[in-house]
Amino acid sequence: MTSDTSDVGRKSRQDQPTITVERDGEIAIFRLNRPDRLNAFTVQMREELCAAFDETDADDTVRAVVLTGNGRAFCAGADLEAGGATFDASSVVESDAGREPEIPADEGGKLTLRMFASLKPIVVAVNGPSAGVGVTMTLPADVRIASEDAKFGFVFAARGLVPEAASSWFLPRLVGLPTALQWTIGAKMVQADEALDRGLIQQIVPKDQVLETAIAVAREMTANSAPVSAALTRQLLWRMAGAPSPLDAHRADSKAIFYRGQSGDVYEGVMSFLEKRPATYPNTVSADLPEIF
Repeated sequence: MTSDTSDVGRKSRQDQPTITVERDGEIAIFRLNRPDRLNAFTVQMREELCAAFDETDADDTVRAVVLTGNGRAFCAGADLEAGGATFDASSVVESDAGREPEIPADEGGKLTLRMFASLKPIVVAVNGPSAGVGVTMTLPADVRIASEDAKFGFVFAARGLVPEAASSWFLPRLVGLPTALQWTIGAKMVQADEALDRGLIQQIVPKDQVLETAIAVAREMTANSAPVSAALTRQLLWRMAGAPSPLDAHRADSKAIFYRGQSGDVYEGVMSFLEKRPATYPNTVSADLPEIF
């Protein structure tokens, strides 16, 4: 695997970045990079990850993103260095008499909403234990590959919290409502085999193979697909997962088919099939993505 470290996040509040960004050909690899803290989540990490997704969306040479962690854990959850006050944001809320206070947005949710909007497929290589936001940040990914020692801690209720990062929307869509309720209300630590059985993850591999497997999956997902079609397909499936009616999907599909049907990609895709040759798609996500939603 070739790698070249990016400067993503180096303009953050601290000198030391909390993520690194590498390339393996057309695959971008984001690594959570606080191994001494089990990659515990911070505001800085969220900012750097969001900036990295901005970069990959704008870079037509990137076909997919793989997210993993450095060290023995994927992400231990929120950094608890502040102790019992870790989750108390009341000091930053201004409250005027007679007016509702403006509640600050959940940092995990800022990240998962950015991942939801990604124009490139996302595969997570869960290289070890994860808990709290370390689990919920993986939910907007398209595929999750886990190491044999991975486990997933839905421990919010045991800390007096509730699930965050929009996981009340994502999790039931992945594992079903009864499982989501069982795991979250019960503050359950879910082992890899149960996560696979319930659909949270798609594969379990030896720890030393988790990243290479995730890269291979990301490459397989994108090798034969037109980049603009991949971006639109990802958005159609995720957005329509919450649509109230198939009519909403029909309307979105119709617009996508209309714009794609007149594109150079479709001409190339059909002709390459008829001529029995690999396709070379001319359209790019940065310049040719139609407005569907």
